[in-house]
Amino acid sequence: MSDRPVLTFEIDGHVAVITMNRPEARNAVDPELWVAILTGQGPVFCAGADLKTIRAGAVHELHDSYGFAGLTTRTRSKPLIAAVNGPALAGGTEIVLSCDIVVASLNASFGIPEVKRSLVAAAGGLYKLPRRIPLNIAMEWALTGDPVSAQRAYGVGLVNALASDGQALAAARTFADRICANPPVAVRASRRVLIEQAGLNEAEALRLSELAFEEAFGSADGAEGLAAFIEKRPPVWTGS
Repeated sequence: MSDRPVLTFEIDGHVAVITMNRPEARNAVDPELWVAILTGQGPVFCAGADLKTIRAGAVHELHDSYGFAGLTTRTRSKPLIAAVNGPALAGGTEIVLSCDIVVASLNASFGIPEVKRSLVAAAGGLYKLPRRIPLNIAMEWALTGDPVSAQRAYGVGLVNALASDGQALAAARTFADRICANPPVAVRASRRVLIEQAGLNEAEALRLSELAFEEAFGSADGAEGLAAFIEKRPPVWTGS
């Protein structure tokens, strides 16, 4: 068994780059850090669960208390960007659906092919996918199990940006820098409202937005944002 870490973790400024580091298995599955990027080592982002493990009856080994790959049901407050540098299939697509922003290289592909093996996408694909793309398109992907190109995924709204082959991580870093240009308190509060508004009526969603505003406005960065605007200088965010 290799002693190489399954995940590598690199820090660059306020951005963490998390790399799934099992290319031989096709990547089956801090206050100063403001944004994280999740990518894969090798030509495949993630091919999902190891079918040999499933056949052996060890399905529970693929999940922990945070879901498949320790991610799909994890609650978090910081933005997570998927940098998809190749096929992201089955659980790989479900990992992508657990991220907030998706950047894909032109050679990337997506899909939930579980039906082709008489399985079901059980790590969020069947309910997260129709929240991100039209229901009839999600139905097509789930019932056919066919792979979907990066261009098609971009066209239906799953992918935020396309990059040339091998450039998904660089393009994701550009996204991260754009987010890090803003104060993290306001970023996290905005992200929370976008996620929690689902299922709320307009009055409830408005109240949720008002509370987020109060949180951001009352922070040290809230004061800095106003001061920088009035003084006509770039803001210096502290994350507090």
